[in-house]
Amino acid sequence: MTVSDAVRTVEGTFHCGETEGKIDVKSACGADLLSDVMAFVKDRVLLLTGLVNPQVIRTAELLDIKAIIFVRGKHPTPDMIEMADDAGIMLASTKLTMFIACGKLYEAGLREGGTRPI
Repeated sequence: MTVSDAVRTVEGTFHCGETEGKIDVKSACGADLLSDVMAFVKDRVLLLTGLVNPQVIRTAELLDIKAIIFVRGKHPTPDMIEMADDAGIMLASTKLTMFIACGKLYEAGLREGGTRPI
């Protein structure tokens, strides 16, 4: 699934990196704890989170996450958008809850888990 397909699936809107929307993702991870993201996320993952602060962008950059969707109607700050744009990270938002957004992505075929085995 492409990032653009994922954003459409969750009825989202882009903030930056819309051209990155052609990137394929193999899995999705919904998390608000960055320690969980750092411990378990693997390659080509789409991050869904309700956490809106610059550490989300820094963590994504560190883990080579190319796309973040903010849930529950949350929007990144202008500084976060600039950071993400500089790092080549796509940002989008959806009004859906994390549970519903993850469920819609699962229904659309994004089925591989976004985490490493424990």
